[in-house]
Amino acid sequence: MQTGYYGAAAGMVVQFNRLDNIANNLANVNTNGFKEDNVVVGDFMRLYKDARDELPHDNQTEDGAQFLNRTMTKTPHIVDEYTNHTIGAMQRTDNSFDFALKKEGLFFMVKTPEGVRLTRDGGFVKNDQGILTTKQGYEVLPDDYFLADSRISFGEEDTIVETDKNGQFYTNIPNTFAQAQNKKLFIANPDNLNMLQKVGDNLYEYKGTDQLKPLQESEAVAQGFIEKSNVNAVKMMTQMIETNRLVGMYQKAMDTQMNEMNREAIDKIAAKS
Repeated sequence: MQTGYYGAAAGMVVQFNRLDNIANNLANVNTNGFKEDNVVVGDFMRLYKDARDELPHDNQTEDGAQFLNRTMTKTPHIVDEYTNHTIGAMQRTDNSFDFALKKEGLFFMVKTPEGVRLTRDGGFVKNDQGILTTKQGYEVLPDDYFLADSRISFGEEDTIVETDKNGQFYTNIPNTFAQAQNKKLFIANPDNLNMLQKVGDNLYEYKGTDQLKPLQESEAVAQGFIEKSNVNAVKMMTQMIETNRLVGMYQKAMDTQMNEMNREAIDKIAAKS
């Protein structure tokens, strides 16, 4: 059995998966609030260095040598996937319904047909009923949503809408310079970001969303700004070039295994016949 061929084929599959990941990141380089995804490729030597004291056989033994030889033929594979939650660049829009979160790990809460979801995309709009929603039409939730099932809404007379750094809305009182307190944005701070799962529309699903408590003093809300994607396009292009080169190398290795080595073996067998 040509173990080298199968190892090269598995390595090529891993690089194809990396290409899918890189392509998705590049496709979202201009998506507001998007967070870069990455994969971790496992290989035996790295795993061996981390866990060699826990191997089932002692070193310098026949069983140990056989175990290492068998394990070395195992193919590389993706052992983990993770999201980089660092903050993206802030772009000023001066739009009253655009919001950015200036701290890592904080999210807006929105209501979808599938349940409550989290997002970093603060490009909101006021719909025909005066309700604050995402551009996809999902309602943006206030901090008392789980207590009162309320919503953030504005009337036609609310010509001035201002928000403080904690997400508290203030609207003008008609015919005066005074402002009245309105609803407050639900700013969530999940305990474990690894539990977040991307579900499309730039949203995250989080198990136990109904247990999240709104931050009263987040000091992170910036009105009139949008957080851009944290994807580094130059880095992604470099990774894409590297991955394409690795695919070519694996393809060459597979071709060598199947054609040149087999041909040489056939020639030698024929010469001895």
